[in-house]
Amino acid sequence: MSDYLVKSIDKTKNLRLLTITAKGVVSEAQKRHDLWSASAAVLGRTLVGSLLLAGAELTDKEELTDKEELTVRLLGNGPVGPTIVTATSDLKVKGYVKNPHIALPPKKNGHIDVKKAVGQGWFEVTKDLGLKEPYTGQVPIVSGEIAEDFAYYLTKSEQIPSAVGLSVFVNPNNSIGEAGGFMLQALPGASDALIDETIKRIDALPALSTSFLDGMTPEDLARKILGTDCKILEKDDVAFNCDCSKEKYAGILETLKSDQLEAMINEDHGAELTCNFCGNKYHYSEDELKDILAKKNKDKDY
Repeated sequence: MSDYLVKSIDKTKNLRLLTITAKGVVSEAQKRHDLWSASAAVLGRTLVGSLLLAGAELTDKEELTDKEELTVRLLGNGPVGPTIVTATSDLKVKGYVKNPHIALPPKKNGHIDVKKAVGQGWFEVTKDLGLKEPYTGQVPIVSGEIAEDFAYYLTKSEQIPSAVGLSVFVNPNNSIGEAGGFMLQALPGASDALIDETIKRIDALPALSTSFLDGMTPEDLARKILGTDCKILEKDDVAFNCDCSKEKYAGILETLKSDQLEAMINEDHGAELTCNFCGNKYHYSEDELKDILAKKNKDKDY
């Protein structure tokens, strides 16, 4: 089954729901970063949550040259370290954790101890909507389970009452069995009774990972949460995608001091840069570095 996100609304048009299946996205990240179980669960949940947030808050307009994007930073003091994920308005996502090789003893219920892996710290979201300055909202990490932290951010920083569920099933060999989740948002007309009724349905759901493994689709999940009479509004593909390139990294090299570039040329006889987000490696020969240095010096003369 391909990865995709579904947007739906309840029959009263007072509750908005996004549901997603993203096994391929998280599998790609797991392979690229060689993630062990705890790191895979942390990054995977953050990737899924970021796609849901992008689907809820970013506008994808074909006429725009630059896509709107948001960056989620999970800045915990746990062993996984900081987790950084960027998602764009066309539902492409990339991300990494500082320490990919973290595996922890499971909790008593056999689940990965995501809370311990994340630790305490800050949850930040920076949104670039093409305006003069990006906007950053920050709240404390209140759970470390990540879904609750997305919900707390939305409720406290953006005043949108929300419920979020995120699931990543990691196989014993660290491959990804399933990944998906949901983001429920109450619109201004939602009554307390409607919200309470919907939360009861969410609380009664079986474990998301089990349901996705059993073949549940985002449409199925939407109907379980909002009721069978909900309306499916939109279905969009999602994907792991990094926009790095050799040309972009050449631009980064050009920002280095001239003596640093000269040292790479004379001492290292080349350079290799690795993209944190996707693991792609870019090699630059002596001649290529000389061209970058020459361009830097030429630009400096203007």
